[in-house]
Amino acid sequence: MKHSNVAIFVPHNGCPHNCSFCNQREITGQQSQPCTNDVKNAITIARESLKENTKNAEIAFFGGSFTAIDKNYMESLLSVAAPVVKSGEFAGIRISTRPDAIDSEILDILHKYGVTAIELGAQSMNDEVLAANERGHTRADIINSSKMISEDGFSLGLQMMTGLYKSNDERDRESAYEIADLNPDTVRIYPTVVIKGTELYELYRSKDYQPQTLEDAVKLCAELLLYFENQHINVIRLGLHDSDSLREGMAAGAFHPAFRELCESEIMYSNCIKELEKSGIHKGTIEVYVNPRSVSRFVGQKRKNIDRLNRLGFNVVVRQEMRLERYEVKLRQVPMM
Repeated sequence: MKHSNVAIFVPHNGCPHNCSFCNQREITGQQSQPCTNDVKNAITIARESLKENTKNAEIAFFGGSFTAIDKNYMESLLSVAAPVVKSGEFAGIRISTRPDAIDSEILDILHKYGVTAIELGAQSMNDEVLAANERGHTRADIINSSKMISEDGFSLGLQMMTGLYKSNDERDRESAYEIADLNPDTVRIYPTVVIKGTELYELYRSKDYQPQTLEDAVKLCAELLLYFENQHINVIRLGLHDSDSLREGMAAGAFHPAFRELCESEIMYSNCIKELEKSGIHKGTIEVYVNPRSVSRFVGQKRKNIDRLNRLGFNVVVRQEMRLERYEVKLRQVPMM
């Protein structure tokens, strides 16, 4: 059964820093802080929509700085979620927070209320990039907090961003490798989007910052997605969640409402090119075999991959083969009549 989140946003509350890229109001579309009744209402709505599948859903407090908010307020929100998790009606409680907002006291509180998963907004493992984007924490904070979370029995999630100010593809790759070394259960990858009203927006306007293009972000994130999956790390999100407020506040950057699909399509195109190079086929009609569930991934949005192969001199016939893996591609050249 598919996992789902009952998302409750605690926007920017308690965060001691104003990161260069951050405008939570535009990203989440939420301005006010939730109260206990909001948590109760979210649980009620989830019961009505998920029915018996609530047992596969986590109550998720998102916003990036949950453990930095006032402790009494934090505990009041958790106290509403805790009973339905301890009863087994819901799978657990997931929170997101900063790497420098974790200590043994905080972890004891989270255990008390049945929190099962903690996501840290690492964003980068490079200290120069972290400082340039005014994160207010260091690489060491990420490593120390990650180890504490894992050793204390929580599921660890780590979030990273690509294309940040002062970063580049190689630094982003190195961040991904270091994140994988921390053995998280889950990862989220967010290409940087320039939001109006942020420091990054001013750097962009002054031409001191050049954001990733969508094409460049797709190529890099496709590579990172495949890397994490090969390390048996679940990438649970690729790209920011689409919303009207995000679109209204966005000035530039690598955003697409189906960003993950673009990345998976890029992986399949790359695998097809590798198979062509191995086979020595240079042009003509080819049959391309993929898993039935991967047909749309291979074809690409607006038939992008088919068009790319056409431009290389190939007439493509897509065939389905159940035995193939998700990204696997097999080829056969069709003899000329």
